[in-house]
Amino acid sequence: MPKIAKWLFRSLLLVTCLAGFLHAQSSPRMQILLREGQAALDRGLFEQAVQDFEQARQLGPENLQANRGLLLSYLQAGRLSQAAQFGREAVAHWPDDAQLQHWMGLVYFKSRQDTLALEALHHSEQLDGAQFEIHFDLALVLLDRNQYAPAAAELERALKLKSTNALAHLLLGRAYQNTNRTVQAIEQFQTALRLDPMVPLGHYHLGFAYASLGRNQEAIAEYERELKRSPDNPSVLYQLGHSLLESGDEKSALANLKKTADLDPQNGDAFYDLGKALALAGDTAAAVGALERSIQLKPADPSPHYQLARTLEKMGKRDQAQTEWHHFAQLKQAQPQTGGMASGRVQ
Repeated sequence: MPKIAKWLFRSLLLVTCLAGFLHAQSSPRMQILLREGQAALDRGLFEQAVQDFEQARQLGPENLQANRGLLLSYLQAGRLSQAAQFGREAVAHWPDDAQLQHWMGLVYFKSRQDTLALEALHHSEQLDGAQFEIHFDLALVLLDRNQYAPAAAELERALKLKSTNALAHLLLGRAYQNTNRTVQAIEQFQTALRLDPMVPLGHYHLGFAYASLGRNQEAIAEYERELKRSPDNPSVLYQLGHSLLESGDEKSALANLKKTADLDPQNGDAFYDLGKALALAGDTAAAVGALERSIQLKPADPSPHYQLARTLEKMGKRDQAQTEWHHFAQLKQAQPQTGGMASGRVQ
């Protein structure tokens, strides 16, 4: 066969193969599978979505939508090892696809690989900074690492894109609260509750912010609102009991602190406050038991020794009280010195 004829034959063969490949990528069957996979994701049928997108990818390995859908389906179905392996391959093939980088960041986050998660999410953000979800998910990872200032910055960016998201306002409030911006935190918690009165733990976080400013009556009101929705939440019960105790209502505090201790028997702070409340109520014997339990749970904390020493003195047990005063002094001396605003517990 002449060279020109061979060249024409090979060209026609290549065109034919390419046409078949492109047809598979955009065939009616492919489009049906992509639609069905997305519908399954929307309905929360993640295993069905996996099957649909796997079939779609078999028809068109180079179809970006099929690859995105399959990675997200693996992630939502909890198949983290498959998601990680497949995601690395997809990201290597499409390194500048913001969605793949985003999903891969969440795969790493759910796998407790926060450093890799941050790297992928930052890359996704650089590729497409106009997506609320990317900023929001990046903030979640930063909050998980207690990096509150950068988390606040990400949530601020997210809310510029979607200002009506109640959960983002709530999380921004938490970030502000943990960076000594309590007044701004209160504003965010209030906004979150206006947008969604049922936002999870909205009243709890608002109450905590009020309490940190010494506004105990406002804190108590918020904790009581939260308690109506979460009557057996030990964190809410404890903070309500703590604020009641701080406000001088040890009788009301006792009921909440006792319930907290029952629900969360490893909470050393709850037993400490319970001991204080019992001592104020005149039940010194029960107070001693609660304070000793607090010491067992938090052996490096000097405060329970202080309260126990005072209680033992009231009971006339001066030798035992002296021992507790000694423990208190030793532990207090061992604590690191802090400057600026007071950070120690009010005894």
